[in-house]
Amino acid sequence: MTKNIQQTNFPKLNFIKRGKVRDLYAVQESLLIVATDRISAFDVIMPNPIPGKGIILNRMSTFWFKQMEDIIVNHIISTDVADFPPECAPYATSLEGRSMLVKKANPLPVECIVRGYVSGSGWKDYHHNQSISGIKLPPGLKESSKLPQTIFTPTTKAPEGEHDSAITRSEMEDIVGMELTEKIINISLAIYERAAAIALKAGIIIADTKMEFGLIDKELILIDELLTPDSSRFWPALDYEEGRAQKSFDKQFLRDYLLAIKWNQKPPAPELPPEIIKNTKAKYEEALKRLVK
Repeated sequence: MTKNIQQTNFPKLNFIKRGKVRDLYAVQESLLIVATDRISAFDVIMPNPIPGKGIILNRMSTFWFKQMEDIIVNHIISTDVADFPPECAPYATSLEGRSMLVKKANPLPVECIVRGYVSGSGWKDYHHNQSISGIKLPPGLKESSKLPQTIFTPTTKAPEGEHDSAITRSEMEDIVGMELTEKIINISLAIYERAAAIALKAGIIIADTKMEFGLIDKELILIDELLTPDSSRFWPALDYEEGRAQKSFDKQFLRDYLLAIKWNQKPPAPELPPEIIKNTKAKYEEALKRLVK
C-alpha cells in the first residue's frame, strides 16, 4: 500500500480526469475512482499533499455508504483490489486502500448540502439576511447554533477552480425537476439524520455535509464520496459551544490557517508548513478512529 500519492499515472488504464482529490479512470464498463492525498481549500488545490489522506477518505466513504444501503443504493462495486479487472493489477500497490470500482452514473449537476447547524457560508448568509439558500430562519441564532430543524441547501456544481453558488429549492427544481428534487431532499435528510446519530455516539457533531447523486437508467443513486472530513464539518461534541467557531476534525483547520495568512483564495495556493500538514492529517485520523471501528 502506497502511503503518499499526490497524483496517479496508470498508462495502461483509460484516464478520464483529475478532480480536486480524486483521479478517475474508465475500466471496462465501470469507473475506477482513486482517492489521492491532494487537499483543496476554497476550491483551490494545495501544493502539498496530506500523507495517507486518500486512504482515510476511502475507508470513511465505504463505511458510510454501507450504513445507508437501505435508504438508497450507492455506486460501489468493490473496494477490494483483488476484485478489480486484470488491467488494474500492475497498479495494485498504489490502488490498495484508496480506490473503489464503481458503476457508471450520470452525475446530477447540483451539490446537495444538508445543514444541522449554522456555520461557514450558512452563518454568513444568516448574518446577512436571516436565511440560508432562501430558507427563512428564526431570529437570534448564533454562530454554530443548532438549527430548529435540519435544512437542505443545494448549490450549483461549478467548473474546476470556480466556486459553487447557492441556489434555492425552486432553482434546483428548474435544473433537475420537481419530483427528483423532492426525492433527493428526503433521502439527503434521512442520510444526515442517521449519520448524525451514529457520529454523536462517537463524540462527533456533524454540523453539515455535502452529497452527490447520479442516475443509472433513471434510478437515483448515491455517488462520489460520503460524510468524509473533506465533505463535512465534524466537531468534537465535548467542546461544542454555540456563539463561536468550533474545533474540528476536518479541513476547517486548514481553512483557518489560510484565512490567518490572508491568502487571496486564488491560485496559486501557498506552500503549507509541515505543522499544518501534520495537524490536518491528525484531525482526519481522529475522525476515522472515532467513527470507523
